[in-house]
Order: sequence, then structure tokens, then C-alpha cells
Amino acid sequence: MSRRAGLDQQTVIEAAAELADRDGLAALTLAALAERLGVRTPSLYNHVAGLPGVSRDLALLGLRELSARLGRAAIGKSGDEAVLAMADAYRSFVREHPGVYAATVRSPRLIDPHDRELQAAEAQLMAIVLAVLAAYGLEEDEAVRAARGLRSVVHGFATLEAAGGFAMPVEIDASFTWLTRVFLQGLRRESGGGSG
Repeated sequence: MSRRAGLDQQTVIEAAAELADRDGLAALTLAALAERLGVRTPSLYNHVAGLPGVSRDLALLGLRELSARLGRAAIGKSGDEAVLAMADAYRSFVREHPGVYAATVRSPRLIDPHDRELQAAEAQLMAIVLAVLAAYGLEEDEAVRAARGLRSVVHGFATLEAAGGFAMPVEIDASFTWLTRVFLQGLRRESGGGSG
């Protein structure tokens, strides 16, 4: 079967990202992707390794984009200001790209322990977060715990928000800022008063 002119892996993954963001990652199928691209489903195998390959490529795309956003958000800032900026950038990414974000949630080490490209993207993201958290003077294990905690706070809030989980008449942005600041107060307390 011949390849459609102009169709390549990047085009396929961009279309998959649009569908995943619109309909949800769980709703993404090769049939829907082929229809979106105007090709027959078997044609996709010229560009991706089936649905697992699409999911893997979406995870890579998401990790890289999230890293870029967090890096841009934190640049020129330190301490609480940098963490708050990263948290806002993370939350914005989840709101703008819920399907692509969903592909990033599972650790690449569990997806494929031999996929160096995916693991490098995860390591880059973690390096940005750990660099920002270094201002709090945490030991290595504590810094990893803090990174996990921050991710849990932002992930939990952003995914509940995306699912329509906040209907009470209290401003959502203020709630997010309050929650992040409470996390930072705890972080400073645990680190002996670190960055502020």
C-alpha cells in the first residue's frame, strides 16, 4: 500500500494529539485517527507502531512540551515564585492538552524500560523540577519526595478541575494558588525554613 503524500509520523501524532485532547486518550483509536487523516487504518502502520506506538509518541510529545513550559515558567525566578510559576504552567498544560497529558502520567520506566528517548524526556522534566526545588536545600530523597508531592498537588487539582469537580462558588484560581502555597509552607517547614 502506498503512503499518502504529506503523511508522516509527525502529522499522525499531531492528529492523534488533537483527537486525544478533544475526545480523551481512552477514546483514541486507530480507526478514528485514520478517518481524521483521510487514510485507511492499515496505512497508519507505515508511520506508527499501532496504538501502543501512538500512545508512546503522545507521551514523548507531552513530556517534552511540559518540560519546555515548566522551564520557561521558572526561568529567572527562584524559590516560591519559581514553584508557583511551574505549578501554573503545569495546570495550564493539563487544561489545554488533557489527552496528551494523560499519556504522560504513567512513568516511561513502566511503559518500556528500554526506551531511552522516552526516559530522557522524563529525566529532563524531573531535572527542571529538581533544579527549582534545590532552593529549599533538600537532601536528594527529600527533593524527590517534594517533586512527587508537587506533581500530586497539581495533577490532582488540574484533573479534578478538568472533570468538572469544582462546582462550589469559590474562585478556582484562588483555590489553586492557596493549595500550592500551603504545599510550599509545608515544604519550607520540612526543609528547615528554606527558600521563600
